[in-house]
Amino acid sequence: MLFSLLNGKLDFYSALSQVLAILLIVFLVLPFHEWAHAFTASKLGDTSIKYRGRLTLNPLAHVDPFGALALLLFGFGWAKPVPIDARNFKNPKLGMALVALMGPVANIVAAIAGGLIFQAIATFTPNFFSGNGFGYYVYLFLSFYVQVNVSLAVFNLLPIPPLDGSKILFVFLPDKAVVWFYRYQQFISIILIALLWTGVLRIPLNFLSQHVLNFVNWISALPFSFFK
Repeated sequence: MLFSLLNGKLDFYSALSQVLAILLIVFLVLPFHEWAHAFTASKLGDTSIKYRGRLTLNPLAHVDPFGALALLLFGFGWAKPVPIDARNFKNPKLGMALVALMGPVANIVAAIAGGLIFQAIATFTPNFFSGNGFGYYVYLFLSFYVQVNVSLAVFNLLPIPPLDGSKILFVFLPDKAVVWFYRYQQFISIILIALLWTGVLRIPLNFLSQHVLNFVNWISALPFSFFK
Protein backbone atom coordinates (compact mmCIF):
# COMPACT_ATOMS: atom_id res chain seq x y z
CA MET A 1 0.00 0.00 0.00
CA LEU A 2 2.83 2.39 0.80
CA PHE A 3 4.33 1.47 -2.56
CA SER A 4 1.24 2.99 -4.22
CA LEU A 5 2.07 6.30 -2.52
CA LEU A 6 5.68 6.13 -3.65
CA ASN A 7 4.61 5.30 -7.21
CA GLY A 8 2.26 8.26 -7.27
CA LYS A 9 -0.91 6.14 -7.43
CA LEU A 10 -2.20 7.66 -4.20
CA ASP A 11 -2.16 11.23 -2.97
CA PHE A 12 -0.97 11.92 0.56
CA TYR A 13 -4.40 12.11 2.21
CA SER A 14 -5.68 8.99 0.45
CA ALA A 15 -2.59 7.12 1.63
CA LEU A 16 -3.06 8.53 5.14
CA SER A 17 -6.65 7.27 5.26
CA GLN A 18 -5.42 3.79 4.32
CA VAL A 19 -2.58 3.89 6.84
CA LEU A 20 -5.04 4.83 9.59
CA ALA A 21 -7.32 1.95 8.54
CA ILE A 22 -4.36 -0.46 8.70
CA LEU A 23 -3.36 0.84 12.14
CA LEU A 24 -6.91 0.31 13.39
CA ILE A 25 -6.80 -3.25 12.10
CA VAL A 26 -3.35 -3.90 13.62
CA PHE A 27 -4.21 -2.60 17.09
CA LEU A 28 -7.89 -3.54 17.28
CA VAL A 29 -8.94 -6.19 14.75
CA LEU A 30 -5.89 -8.48 14.79
CA PRO A 31 -6.07 -8.69 18.62
CA PHE A 32 -9.80 -9.41 18.23
CA HIS A 33 -8.95 -12.17 15.73
CA GLU A 34 -6.46 -13.81 18.11
CA TRP A 35 -8.73 -13.30 21.11
CA ALA A 36 -11.48 -15.15 19.20
CA HIS A 37 -9.10 -18.10 18.81
CA ALA A 38 -8.17 -17.99 22.50
CA PHE A 39 -11.73 -17.54 23.76
CA THR A 40 -13.04 -20.44 21.67
CA ALA A 41 -10.19 -22.72 22.78
CA SER A 42 -10.87 -21.81 26.40
CA LYS A 43 -14.58 -22.57 26.05
CA LEU A 44 -13.78 -25.91 24.42
CA GLY A 45 -11.63 -26.98 27.37
CA ASP A 46 -8.09 -25.67 26.85
CA THR A 47 -7.58 -24.25 30.34
CA SER A 48 -3.93 -23.44 29.56
CA ILE A 49 -5.05 -20.45 27.48
CA LYS A 50 -5.74 -18.18 30.46
CA TYR A 51 -2.21 -18.75 31.81
CA ARG A 52 -0.56 -17.71 28.54
CA GLY A 53 -1.81 -14.12 28.64
CA ARG A 54 -3.67 -14.36 25.35
CA LEU A 55 -7.24 -14.27 26.61
CA THR A 56 -7.22 -10.48 26.28
CA LEU A 57 -7.87 -7.75 23.71
CA ASN A 58 -4.70 -5.91 24.75
CA PRO A 59 -2.75 -5.31 21.49
CA LEU A 60 0.58 -5.76 23.31
CA ALA A 61 -0.25 -9.43 23.83
CA HIS A 62 -0.97 -10.09 20.16
CA VAL A 63 0.77 -7.67 17.78
CA ASP A 64 3.67 -9.02 15.74
CA PRO A 65 5.84 -6.12 14.44
CA PHE A 66 6.79 -7.93 11.22
CA GLY A 67 3.20 -8.99 10.60
CA ALA A 68 2.02 -5.43 11.15
CA LEU A 69 4.65 -4.10 8.74
CA ALA A 70 3.67 -6.70 6.12
CA LEU A 71 0.03 -5.64 6.43
CA LEU A 72 1.04 -2.01 5.97
CA LEU A 73 3.20 -2.73 2.90
CA PHE A 74 1.38 -5.58 1.17
CA GLY A 75 -2.15 -5.72 2.59
CA PHE A 76 -1.60 -9.17 4.16
CA GLY A 77 -0.21 -9.58 7.66
CA TRP A 78 -0.48 -11.51 10.87
CA ALA A 79 -0.40 -11.35 14.66
CA LYS A 80 1.32 -13.66 17.13
CA PRO A 81 -0.35 -17.09 16.86
CA VAL A 82 -2.17 -18.26 19.97
CA PRO A 83 -0.64 -21.50 21.32
CA ILE A 84 -3.42 -24.09 21.50
CA ASP A 85 -3.19 -27.47 23.24
CA ALA A 86 -5.63 -29.62 21.28
CA ARG A 87 -5.19 -32.48 23.76
CA ASN A 88 -7.56 -30.60 26.05
CA PHE A 89 -10.41 -30.91 23.54
CA LYS A 90 -12.83 -33.85 23.56
CA ASN A 91 -12.39 -34.07 19.79
CA PRO A 92 -8.96 -32.53 19.00
CA LYS A 93 -9.40 -32.20 15.21
CA LEU A 94 -12.91 -30.77 15.42
CA GLY A 95 -11.90 -28.51 18.31
CA MET A 96 -8.95 -27.11 16.36
CA ALA A 97 -11.21 -26.53 13.35
CA LEU A 98 -13.70 -24.54 15.44
CA VAL A 99 -10.89 -22.53 17.05
CA ALA A 100 -9.38 -21.81 13.63
CA LEU A 101 -12.73 -20.78 12.14
CA MET A 102 -13.37 -18.14 14.80
CA GLY A 103 -10.41 -16.02 13.66
CA PRO A 104 -11.76 -15.32 10.14
CA VAL A 105 -15.24 -14.96 11.62
CA ALA A 106 -13.83 -12.17 13.83
CA ASN A 107 -12.56 -10.40 10.70
CA ILE A 108 -15.98 -10.70 9.06
CA VAL A 109 -17.62 -9.28 12.20
CA ALA A 110 -15.13 -6.39 12.15
CA ALA A 111 -15.87 -5.81 8.45
CA ILE A 112 -19.63 -5.74 9.11
CA ALA A 113 -19.07 -3.24 11.96
CA GLY A 114 -17.25 -0.96 9.51
CA GLY A 115 -20.00 -1.49 6.95
CA LEU A 116 -22.68 -0.54 9.48
CA ILE A 117 -20.87 2.73 10.25
CA PHE A 118 -20.56 3.41 6.53
CA GLN A 119 -24.27 2.73 5.92
CA ALA A 120 -25.34 4.81 8.92
CA ILE A 121 -23.41 7.84 7.63
CA ALA A 122 -24.68 7.33 4.07
CA THR A 123 -28.28 6.98 5.28
CA PHE A 124 -28.56 9.83 7.78
CA THR A 125 -26.10 12.30 6.19
CA PRO A 126 -26.41 11.40 2.49
CA ASN A 127 -24.17 14.23 1.26
CA PHE A 128 -21.31 13.51 3.65
CA PHE A 129 -19.31 11.38 1.22
CA SER A 130 -19.84 13.67 -1.77
CA GLY A 131 -17.11 15.92 -3.13
CA ASN A 132 -13.39 15.74 -2.46
CA GLY A 133 -13.33 17.00 1.12
CA PHE A 134 -13.06 15.33 4.50
CA GLY A 135 -16.04 13.07 3.82
CA TYR A 136 -14.32 11.56 0.79
CA TYR A 137 -11.33 10.48 2.89
CA VAL A 138 -13.64 9.01 5.52
CA TYR A 139 -15.22 7.07 2.66
CA LEU A 140 -11.79 5.79 1.61
CA PHE A 141 -10.93 4.91 5.21
CA LEU A 142 -14.10 2.87 5.80
CA SER A 143 -14.02 1.22 2.37
CA PHE A 144 -10.40 0.18 2.77
CA TYR A 145 -10.99 -1.01 6.34
CA VAL A 146 -13.85 -3.26 5.23
CA GLN A 147 -11.96 -4.57 2.19
CA VAL A 148 -8.83 -5.47 4.16
CA ASN A 149 -10.83 -7.32 6.81
CA VAL A 150 -12.64 -9.30 4.13
CA SER A 151 -9.33 -10.07 2.41
CA LEU A 152 -7.78 -11.24 5.69
CA ALA A 153 -10.76 -13.49 6.40
CA VAL A 154 -10.64 -15.07 2.94
CA PHE A 155 -6.86 -15.41 2.99
CA ASN A 156 -6.89 -17.11 6.40
CA LEU A 157 -9.55 -19.57 5.23
CA LEU A 158 -7.31 -20.95 2.48
CA PRO A 159 -6.74 -24.66 3.27
CA ILE A 160 -2.96 -24.22 3.27
CA PRO A 161 -0.77 -24.61 6.40
CA PRO A 162 -0.22 -22.65 8.56
CA LEU A 163 -3.40 -20.69 7.74
CA ASP A 164 -6.61 -21.20 9.72
CA GLY A 165 -8.26 -22.96 6.79
CA SER A 166 -5.79 -25.83 7.03
CA LYS A 167 -7.08 -26.74 10.51
CA ILE A 168 -10.59 -26.90 9.06
CA LEU A 169 -9.33 -29.09 6.22
CA PHE A 170 -7.66 -31.46 8.69
CA VAL A 171 -11.08 -32.53 10.03
CA PHE A 172 -11.68 -34.29 6.73
CA LEU A 173 -8.20 -35.80 6.33
CA PRO A 174 -6.79 -39.01 7.82
CA ASP A 175 -4.27 -38.61 10.62
CA LYS A 176 -1.37 -39.67 8.38
CA ALA A 177 -2.11 -36.81 5.99
CA VAL A 178 -2.34 -34.32 8.87
CA VAL A 179 1.05 -35.51 10.20
CA TRP A 180 2.51 -35.06 6.71
CA PHE A 181 1.23 -31.48 6.50
CA TYR A 182 2.69 -30.61 9.91
CA ARG A 183 6.01 -32.24 9.01
CA TYR A 184 6.40 -30.12 5.88
CA GLN A 185 4.64 -26.99 7.16
CA GLN A 186 7.76 -24.82 6.84
CA PHE A 187 8.23 -25.75 3.19
CA ILE A 188 4.52 -25.26 2.45
CA SER A 189 4.72 -21.82 4.10
CA ILE A 190 7.60 -20.86 1.79
CA ILE A 191 5.56 -21.99 -1.22
CA LEU A 192 2.60 -19.93 0.05
CA ILE A 193 4.78 -16.82 0.34
CA ALA A 194 6.11 -17.43 -3.19
CA LEU A 195 2.58 -17.77 -4.56
CA LEU A 196 1.60 -14.50 -2.90
CA TRP A 197 4.74 -12.71 -4.08
CA THR A 198 4.29 -13.80 -7.70
CA GLY A 199 0.59 -12.94 -7.71
CA VAL A 200 -0.56 -16.48 -8.55
CA LEU A 201 -3.17 -16.37 -5.78
CA ARG A 202 -4.41 -12.89 -6.67
CA ILE A 203 -7.19 -13.98 -9.05
CA PRO A 204 -8.79 -16.64 -6.80
CA LEU A 205 -8.38 -14.45 -3.70
CA ASN A 206 -9.96 -11.44 -5.44
CA PHE A 207 -12.81 -13.60 -6.74
CA LEU A 208 -13.61 -15.04 -3.32
CA SER A 209 -13.11 -11.70 -1.55
CA GLN A 210 -15.55 -9.97 -3.88
CA HIS A 211 -18.30 -12.46 -3.07
CA VAL A 212 -17.67 -12.16 0.67
CA LEU A 213 -17.55 -8.36 0.33
CA ASN A 214 -20.93 -8.43 -1.43
CA PHE A 215 -22.32 -10.43 1.51
CA VAL A 216 -20.83 -8.01 4.06
CA ASN A 217 -22.27 -5.02 2.17
CA TRP A 218 -25.69 -6.69 1.99
CA ILE A 219 -25.73 -7.48 5.72
CA SER A 220 -24.51 -3.98 6.58
CA ALA A 221 -27.16 -2.29 4.43
CA LEU A 222 -30.04 -4.47 5.64
CA PRO A 223 -30.86 -2.59 8.90
CA PHE A 224 -30.92 0.74 7.04
CA SER A 225 -33.18 -0.40 4.20
CA PHE A 226 -36.17 0.59 6.33
CA PHE A 227 -35.05 4.24 6.26
CA LYS A 228 -34.87 4.46 2.47
